[in-house]
Amino acid sequence: MRLFSSIPVLSLASVLLASGAHAAAPAPDTAPASSPAAHPPAGAPDSFADLAARLLPAVVNVSTSETVKPGSDDDDDDDDGQTPQVPNFPPGSPFEKFFHDFMNRQNAPDAPPRKMQALGSGFIIDPSGVIVTNNHVIHNADQITVTLQDNTVLKARLIGHDDRTDLAVLKVDAPHPLPMVGFGDSDHARVGDWVLAIGNPFGLAGTVTAGIVSSRGRNIDAGPYDDFIQTDAPINKGNSGGPLFNMRGEVIGINTAIYSPSGGSIGIGFSIPSNEAQGIIAQLRASGHVTHGWIGVHIQDVTQDIADGLNLKPARGALVAEAEPKGPAAAAGIKTGDVIQTLNDKDIEGRSLPRLVAQLPIGKDATFGVWRHGQVLSVKVRIGQLPDDKPDDKAAAPAKKKDGNGAVAMRDLGLSVATLDDVARQKFNLPSDQRGVLVTDVTDGGPAAERGLKAGDVVTEVSQSPVATPADLSRRIDEARKAHRHSVLFLVQNGDGLRWVPFPLDDTH
Repeated sequence: MRLFSSIPVLSLASVLLASGAHAAAPAPDTAPASSPAAHPPAGAPDSFADLAARLLPAVVNVSTSETVKPGSDDDDDDDDGQTPQVPNFPPGSPFEKFFHDFMNRQNAPDAPPRKMQALGSGFIIDPSGVIVTNNHVIHNADQITVTLQDNTVLKARLIGHDDRTDLAVLKVDAPHPLPMVGFGDSDHARVGDWVLAIGNPFGLAGTVTAGIVSSRGRNIDAGPYDDFIQTDAPINKGNSGGPLFNMRGEVIGINTAIYSPSGGSIGIGFSIPSNEAQGIIAQLRASGHVTHGWIGVHIQDVTQDIADGLNLKPARGALVAEAEPKGPAAAAGIKTGDVIQTLNDKDIEGRSLPRLVAQLPIGKDATFGVWRHGQVLSVKVRIGQLPDDKPDDKAAAPAKKKDGNGAVAMRDLGLSVATLDDVARQKFNLPSDQRGVLVTDVTDGGPAAERGLKAGDVVTEVSQSPVATPADLSRRIDEARKAHRHSVLFLVQNGDGLRWVPFPLDDTH
């Protein structure tokens, strides 16, 4: 179970409910009036027992083992990213020496490999023994074991997995057809609908919890295609890969992550929607791997500040920070600074674009509605396949030293800038073809620092116009002020790539 938490804590709590007896005054001529029966809210079942009994046989316990060698990436790495800590003993204590010696032996290069165990959940989607779980449950596993509800233990083999969506498909060979569950339409799940989660939290097999859909379309920065269903049905470590059911017994989500300061459930869990998962699962079953659609753009959500800087109304869409030169989008004419607002005539949110493009068939054309300098264009792009490997960073070419230009302080923005020369390229390891205005210094607590700018960053455009000198930059800012813009946009290049950064003009002079 992915966590945003510290060391997990399993806490047991009991609530003692007491009822008091109250004497009722006798009614001489009439029988005591009976209280009306309490009814659950509309749509809520009187009990989840029948539904749970029907679904439990299709939910399984997934157990994995992994051989970890000292010094490997997975050494001493558990599922919430914590490493074992040596207890605090008094200095010079024999216990302190014992534990330090023990940990040093464990991490020594010549230490023997160790076995690590992990537990998760899964569910059967085909009577032949096809099982869905999370990729992080079986990641790097040497052996995968599945335990059915009747305690039958079967060895499983991995059919395929996808890191980007955190999904995996397993196969077990059973002597008879296995109970299965089907997928429902997660798009029809509404906030407030009842849901049921079944899994194996902390190894407690067959645990059933109930709650509601708390929210839709959550982005928790777990990956490029985040679109989680949020639920308050209690989910804990070990629930990863388990199903989230609607009241018809259909899988509408795959439980994947929780937010927790303690490691236990606080009613904030996240599930991969079934409509996103089904296409990935079908590809994994067919070929063992997944291909994702790709158009080769780096995008940002259009915030109100960015929209003000572009004079774009309303604030909607995906702002293109960079169009890769050899990517499908660039080949179709999409440029840096464009705002993609629709895909196949449907409005889009900026953060949803990578996920929507990833689901498109490779080799087919898609139509993008693009806003550019106040005009709306229709651009057809042929969907490419997401490259498996990231492009190599451009190597910095050797540069000859020469005297650098003096920096110009822009105190209202909290930074200093200078013309980009050979000395600066060498100092900040910038490629020889890098163009723009160099950020030489950032004032602590100033507007630039608050927006993450650092010395060595390069401003390549202001208000979608290229800049090469501090004078160019100042002129573009003055033009934005004269146009009564509330903010001005900088296109900033750093080690992580290009991004648009809005600077407010209302409070700067």
